[in-house]
Order: sequence, then C-alpha cells, then structure tokens
Amino acid sequence: MGKGRGEAGENESVGKDTSALPEGHTIHRLAQDYAERFQGTDPRVTSPQGKFSDAADLLNRAHLTGTEAHGKHLFLRFRDTDWVHIHLGLFGKVDFGPTPAPPPTDTVRLRLANDTSYVDLRGPTTCALITDDEKQAIHDRLGPDPLREDADPSAAHRRITRSRTTIAALLMDQKIIAGVGNVYRAEVLFRHRIDPYRAGRDITPAEWDAIWADLVALMREGVRNNRIDTVRPEHTPEAMGRPPAWTTTAARCTSTAGPPCRATSAAPRSAPPTSPPATSSGARPARNPEQGPSEAVRQPRGHR
Repeated sequence: MGKGRGEAGENESVGKDTSALPEGHTIHRLAQDYAERFQGTDPRVTSPQGKFSDAADLLNRAHLTGTEAHGKHLFLRFRDTDWVHIHLGLFGKVDFGPTPAPPPTDTVRLRLANDTSYVDLRGPTTCALITDDEKQAIHDRLGPDPLREDADPSAAHRRITRSRTTIAALLMDQKIIAGVGNVYRAEVLFRHRIDPYRAGRDITPAEWDAIWADLVALMREGVRNNRIDTVRPEHTPEAMGRPPAWTTTAARCTSTAGPPCRATSAAPRSAPPTSPPATSSGARPARNPEQGPSEAVRQPRGHR
C-alpha cells in the first residue's frame, strides 16, 4: 500500500482502556472547526512528514464537502466519496492558525491550507484515506454517540443490561457507547451517585436514562465551550464561597488522605482491592499498599 492509503496503524480504542485519549466532545469540536475553516473550499493538502504523501497528492485542491465525528473518530470528506479518517490516539494534536502558514515541521502528518487558514495534524494513531464502505465499517463497530443525532441509547442499554462488567468499565467501552472517556464516565456516575463498581445488569432503566441525558447535556456543553466542565451550579466557587481551582475535583474529593468531599461531606475512600493479572509463572504479584484509587473512581482533572 502506498503512503497514506493505509498508514492506519490502527491501534483502535474500541474495547480498550481509553482513559488518556481525548474525549468525544473534543473530536466533535474539531469537526466543527475544520468545517468552519475549510468546508466549501479547495485546500492545499500536504504531508510534510511524508507518511500521508500519496493520499495528500490525490486530495490536493479537492473540494472539502463535509466533516463528521463519531466517538473519538474524525472524518473529513473530500469530493463525494473520499474520506480522511483521523484518530488522535494518545499523542495526536491539531493546531489551527491564520495564513500565511509558517513553514511546517517534519512532524506534521497532514496540513490543510487555504487563503485564510491552515491546520496541522501531528502524531495521530490513524490518518488514512478510506472509502464509504470502510467508513461505514467503523460506524458499525462503534456504539451510539451522545453527540450524534442518530444515536440510539437503547442499543447501549441492551448491552449494558446483559453484562456483569462494572458500569464504569462499560461506559469506557467504545463498542457500547462512543466518545465517553475517563472524565465524563467518572463525573456522570458521581453526579448520579452510582457506584462505579455496580454491574451493568444492575443499572435500572431510570438510571440509564438519567446517565444518557446527562452525558448528552455535558458533552454538548463541552463542544460549545471547548473544555470539560461538569461542576453543578451549586458547587461553583461563587456558590460555595471557595477560591477558583484548576480541577473539578476541588469542588469535591481531592484524595483519600484529604478532607471530606465538599459536595457530599463523605470521607473519600480507595477502590476495593482487585486481583492483579498473573505473571508468566502463574504467580500473582502483591498489591502495592501505596497504590492510589483505581481509575474507575479517581476524580479526573477538569477546569473549574
């Protein structure tokens, strides 16, 4: 395969731990930002790094007709049926700027530029030119996305109610619900006082409806503000008479050794011990007593 047509290196996030990946609101905001600057134009398409050069040559000066996001996957449509599929993964970054564009560095996988704007993509897990059928295959393996109009939350609920897996893990499984990452899953469970270690099959229909509705509202707000903010009005610095903080957790728990949660007055606690995976010899290593709470209950960083 030539440079760019494949180049996926598809380290797919579906069904894997995605706690460090950008969350879905970021990708939907990127789709809007690409559209605002490039849709309806015929941008110059280059790959200074060279890994997408063959595809860039095919797309250079082609009409950009649309952008789309599903979960953590971004799609740029050129002409009618040519799609650039982008998955940022752990290290991908996108930088927009006005023209004239500065000389690109050799780390830029994909640059688009027109008369008014340029955008550089660096370090994505996936940047590939795909067909309509290949794009549809990606949609088919992803769960409903709270930010898409075609999302069917009942499809996710059916899978959750058949599972003994914890609701915290299920919310991160991109086959079940697409776009939710560590921050949104931790925050939405906290907001509805749902134990992250409850089995999916024990989540009631009313609880699921509340989770889904809250995700839709929170993630739309994330797209609008281009940041995550999950602090309820009653927990803002103004309402609580506290100084502004760099993290959403300053409104609540900070650590298991810290003061009681400011929202609930409850004492923070660590996650229950879990059995670590066996080593190659079959022995299970001892759990480090200094280890902090697991990702399923750790309150992640935010912006309020």
